Amino acid sequence: MKTRRAALVAVGFVLVGILAVWLQDVVVPYTTPFWGLFDNQLDLDVYRAGAQTVLDGGRLYEAKLLGQMDYTYAPISILLFAPFTWVSFETARIIWTAGIFVALYLVIMLSFKSLGRAASWPLRVIALSLVAVTLLLEPVRTTIWYGQINVFLLLIIVADLARPGHRGVRGVGTGIAAGIKLTPLIFVLYLALLRQWRTLMGVLAGFTVTLVVGFAVLPRESWSYWTGKLFDSDRVGAPQTPGNQSLRGLLANLLHSDAPNGMLWMVLALAALAAGMYAAMLAHRHGQELLAITIVGMTSCAVSPMSWGHHWVWFVPLLVIGVHMLMAPGRRAIDRVVVAAGLIALLLIAFPWRSYLAYPIWFVTKTVPDAYLTGLFFKNGIVWLRVFTYYPYNVVFLTTIVATIVVFRRPAGPPSTVDPELLDSRPAS
Repeated sequence: MKTRRAALVAVGFVLVGILAVWLQDVVVPYTTPFWGLFDNQLDLDVYRAGAQTVLDGGRLYEAKLLGQMDYTYAPISILLFAPFTWVSFETARIIWTAGIFVALYLVIMLSFKSLGRAASWPLRVIALSLVAVTLLLEPVRTTIWYGQINVFLLLIIVADLARPGHRGVRGVGTGIAAGIKLTPLIFVLYLALLRQWRTLMGVLAGFTVTLVVGFAVLPRESWSYWTGKLFDSDRVGAPQTPGNQSLRGLLANLLHSDAPNGMLWMVLALAALAAGMYAAMLAHRHGQELLAITIVGMTSCAVSPMSWGHHWVWFVPLLVIGVHMLMAPGRRAIDRVVVAAGLIALLLIAFPWRSYLAYPIWFVTKTVPDAYLTGLFFKNGIVWLRVFTYYPYNVVFLTTIVATIVVFRRPAGPPSTVDPELLDSRPAS
């Protein structure tokens, strides 16, 4: 009976995955020139151009890539992008996109493993189906469309910090991720609050390695970045941009200014940092490490000066946590309703809602004849809803924090059981 149930669950998720693939085509048809899911890859082109600039002896942080783009990552990242200069852009984008799909699958599987579910054929089917579902999250869709790196960094951190048992060397991978893109350094604060000094030292060691290698291989670029360019947040983009889903972006859009009040931003950022860390610590103390790490990751997006929609790929493990809770046996009906409502809300808020512009616009580096803008933050026609639409991901962040605090401030009860034959939830070794 349980084997049949597992098969039915797997089939159900396959149908959901097929529906997600179809919906993706409804939002923006796959074959739409430039705006289709697998078109564009502008950021990947910038990565390649930055690597080529270094290989040609140019100054990485002075060059205007593709005519007007700045390079914003640490110098060590060039070592990762250089191999993509050896192939054509078309080949590079195929490899990069395939890599994102693999990374998404691994993030989902590692997340399930962190939650106590060992790999089984139903779980693998569910994970593959969830890959299709996550493409309906604007952060993930935009990551693929731009050819962004965030899913790979997410994979490194989840594999490093969320694995059960805390065995082996932890933290080094997160430190390396921070050496490429600074935001993962927020985990140093989280680990310090937990007094996990060994893992914290691992993060610092991994980060130091990237510095040493960067200065050894690219000394001029490393000096330029770490002594100056690092502190110029405007190189990433103008704060007053609909896609800026940070607290600073909220203020900039609400106040219609590229220079929002710095003191107000600092107060909001510190409040968000404190609330995020408190919720993460509560989750950790109740054995919910994946949730804790996810909250810390979302906190980094909220307090960062610039956080584009595609930075919020932390919605992927959050989705997995919801699915895990929904499928766990022994839960009350009301609990399942609340979790289902939360999952639906996440999908609706992060859905790549389309805003079609039937006229030419300038888009980053060129003029396009029309535009398919995706994301709830472009839906700001209703004045009294603009606080929400300017910064919709704040709702997910705040709701997750509040729900975590409300649930885990209560005395911890017995852990919920998981059907071992449905998804094989034996503790992972």
